[in-house]
Amino acid sequence: MSKGSPHPFERAFTLIELLVVMALIAILAALATRAFKDVLDRTKATKDMSNLRQIGLATQLYMNDNGGILLSTSGSWMSQLYKLDNAGNPIASTYISSWNIFVSPFDRPVSPRTPSGNNANSALSYGINGTSGVIGMSADKITKPTVFIVFAPAQASGATVNFLGSANTTSGPSLASSANVTVLAATSSPGGSAAGGTHNNRQKIGALFADWHVEMMAWSGTGPAFTNTTSTASDPDGGFRWSP
Repeated sequence: MSKGSPHPFERAFTLIELLVVMALIAILAALATRAFKDVLDRTKATKDMSNLRQIGLATQLYMNDNGGILLSTSGSWMSQLYKLDNAGNPIASTYISSWNIFVSPFDRPVSPRTPSGNNANSALSYGINGTSGVIGMSADKITKPTVFIVFAPAQASGATVNFLGSANTTSGPSLASSANVTVLAATSSPGGSAAGGTHNNRQKIGALFADWHVEMMAWSGTGPAFTNTTSTASDPDGGFRWSP
């Protein structure tokens, strides 16, 4: 064997072998990307549930101070949980410590909306049950608190998860005069009708119930689901989900 000649067992990859390796790398990359997205989705869902729990705790504190009334018809529900002085600064009697609690992790506020308070177009991702008479109602009037939804993400219409809820938080009076952001099954105001839930390929959404537990539930389906508004054999409590 002459000096410098290739070893008899050495050879380069064939084109087929190279394509197989590239295909395996692509498959592994796709699996890793999917796993990362799933973890990110679960993390956001956990934060979403935490926000709803804090809104629920704030509402309970408000009710304890106000004879068990589920917020007042005087002023927006946001201004009753997140109080500001005339200069737009949070004051000591607030029930919510940070405006960011009102911003869903699935929300991506862009100009002119902002995820912070003290702004004329503050992001607001959650809505109160929009059934007539709920705001200002005594909590003991709710027939089935374990299935009655009080707060949930208030989405806008469209093919992707989006939120349009905003409130003028530049001062206490301006926030109080802002329109309530509400949600009722698939429809939110402002916003319109959502095409699906907030996560799990739009199959799931979080909700805060009148017994103050938070639950991730199906957006739609034959069993208990967020958008079901009437009682059926598979969902006997559907009629109590949005009406007290």
